[in-house]
Amino acid sequence: MPAATEIRPVSGALTDSAAELVAVPVLRGGETPAAATAGVGLDPAELDARLPASLAELVAHYDLAGRPGETAQFPVDLGRGLVRMVLLGVGDATPDDLRAAGAALARAAKGRRAAATTVALLDRAHDDAGAGLAAFAEGVLLASYRFTLASSPKGPAPVESVELVGGTTGAAPDALARGTALAEATALARDLINTPSTDKDPAWLAERAVAVAAESGLDHRVWDESALRADGFAAILAVGAGSLRPPRLVRLDHRPDNPAGHVVLVGKGITFDTGGLSLKPNDNMKLMKTDMSGSAIVLGVMSALRRLEVPTAVTALLPIAENAFSGSAQRPGDVITAYNGRTIEVLNTDAEGRLVMADALGYAVAELAPDALVDVATLTGAAKVALGLGTGALFASDDALADALTAAGRAAGEPLWRLPLTEEYRPSLDSRVADLANIGTTGDYGRPGATEAALFLREFTGGLPWAHLDIAGPGRSSGEDGVLTKGGTGFATRTLLRWLADPAGLPRTGAAA
Repeated sequence: MPAATEIRPVSGALTDSAAELVAVPVLRGGETPAAATAGVGLDPAELDARLPASLAELVAHYDLAGRPGETAQFPVDLGRGLVRMVLLGVGDATPDDLRAAGAALARAAKGRRAAATTVALLDRAHDDAGAGLAAFAEGVLLASYRFTLASSPKGPAPVESVELVGGTTGAAPDALARGTALAEATALARDLINTPSTDKDPAWLAERAVAVAAESGLDHRVWDESALRADGFAAILAVGAGSLRPPRLVRLDHRPDNPAGHVVLVGKGITFDTGGLSLKPNDNMKLMKTDMSGSAIVLGVMSALRRLEVPTAVTALLPIAENAFSGSAQRPGDVITAYNGRTIEVLNTDAEGRLVMADALGYAVAELAPDALVDVATLTGAAKVALGLGTGALFASDDALADALTAAGRAAGEPLWRLPLTEEYRPSLDSRVADLANIGTTGDYGRPGATEAALFLREFTGGLPWAHLDIAGPGRSSGEDGVLTKGGTGFATRTLLRWLADPAGLPRTGAAA
């Protein structure tokens, strides 16, 4: 979907722009930070003459160090009347630095019609096939994101356009297009996550997936409750049994010519989570419209595959249900038979996400034979306790897959930290009456909830290379900071897209695509 802010590469100079706000980069440099005046359109002496003081003096006056995202603002006349000038810290102009700078510029320009900057002229913005400039575009667009249903939105609106002087040459246009695609995929995920559950039931989310498929050149299939029952998806049905709004399973397929491998993405899609009969406290329930973040992220990824010319064949599976409580809800102590035939004793109905994902993973193994499986979920509070709000938990059965995802997360500015699949914890999932229990049955190891959940999911991966992203911490933001806005973050959308775009990071099992 289109971003609120348009990024426009332009030729000429900063003095040619009609923008109300202009930004001059400040590099960290060596001992002394330095403003980059290339592209301003005035020679240094004339520029200094139009400023309240020389650029060097202003950098010193505002104690600027060139840190990424650092800003100082003042009025200036560049020859067409007063405008607001921003000295914008860009660090060493690495992709991470420029992403932070883009976010800072977007925040400084809120409420204005247009901003302009010469960031595109920095030499390092063209390194790595434009990785820096792509990251700058991500920062601008992600920080400009806004979701509101208010009749009169509060606060200043995102800046309408950002002009990138010098962004029309070399790798810049392709880099900007790539960064825009990554940010818009994340914005789609955020929109879906932030939509209230009054509207967002399983059927609604499945309909949104079908619409994305039509817009993005994807094949699709949707299982309603009758099809789920006929095909043996008992775990998805069990989780959705307590709701008047029945569950769905969605499959989407991206099939490029001569694919460079085949990956299945599974995204947890609990459109609201009361905890079921194992009822959550009210405060814990307030954010549970976001418990379908995994499905939203996977759908955001799928929306951008064709646009980014991803060479990998990708199948998305979105198991979607509302975990409600009623007379028809599943009960603690119930035993269900998952798609792959494994029986599961449900000891806690609030550990429901792993149940719907178990059915989807089992289907992927039995019917799709991919080279790798990756699932994404806001799964456990334990992952949030372990790693906080800024880092996602990564579990993996394959070292190369873990390394590739970690590298992609680093490039995206979405850090992942690998946690162990500790084998001595596995017996805690044994049930006395079924193949597995859906939570640990002993407290021998201090209830390692995130690891237990990952070990449970591993039981349904058929020995394939598999990674599990538990994003319960970074999946939601409580405020405005950098590229984040309050609400769902879409964390891991850009990571997965970067990983899928690089065939070298894909496992090779010999499985057919």
